[in-house]
Amino acid sequence: MGKNKLKRFAINAQRRNVVEPGKEIFEKIKGNWNTFFNNNNDIVLELGCGRGEYTTGLAALFPNRNYVGVDIKGARIWKGSTVAEENNLTNAAFLRIRMYELENFFVEGEVSEIWITFPDPRPVDKHEKHRLTYPKYMDAYLKIMKPGGILHLKTDNLQFHEYSLSVMEQYKDRIKSLVHTEDLYNSPMLSEHYGIQTTYERRFLLENAKINYLKVEFN
Repeated sequence: MGKNKLKRFAINAQRRNVVEPGKEIFEKIKGNWNTFFNNNNDIVLELGCGRGEYTTGLAALFPNRNYVGVDIKGARIWKGSTVAEENNLTNAAFLRIRMYELENFFVEGEVSEIWITFPDPRPVDKHEKHRLTYPKYMDAYLKIMKPGGILHLKTDNLQFHEYSLSVMEQYKDRIKSLVHTEDLYNSPMLSEHYGIQTTYERRFLLENAKINYLKVEFN
């Protein structure tokens, strides 16, 4: 492991806005996120947040909401937590876990909204169960989200977008509304993403890739 990574891990260990293994708060955070943020505002997640562009970008735009970026990569989380610190975004935090652990860190109805931004599409069929819109993940999202919860998905991968739409069909009895586009930047839905771009997204746009987007509101 490089010196840079070790240095970043050491900084994460000292930061209040990083919730990770080894910290006392890590074992106690479930059901206590509003206490952690010291308010009763809505909690919004960015799953597979990487450098946390949405976590910090949305936190800056909406100071009356709390944002939690979730990822397993500590060096990437360091970047998002640094941006949050430098900009005094006290409504932004980062949780270092694997996605299948989500239900261990949020109680039922604790979350109001979820963003999934450019996840690994896992294009090989045998890896389907690792896709972040696979039914086992959807079940977890629905469990931790309050009624009226909203799920956003942005991806450059059309196959993954279409797969996700097919999964949503299984939940149609629980869906209040679903809108989607295969070309966000030439769509009336463009404002839905608040102009925030991830590192991957900027790269894809330079390659003239089309960005797919869907937004689901649940009953």
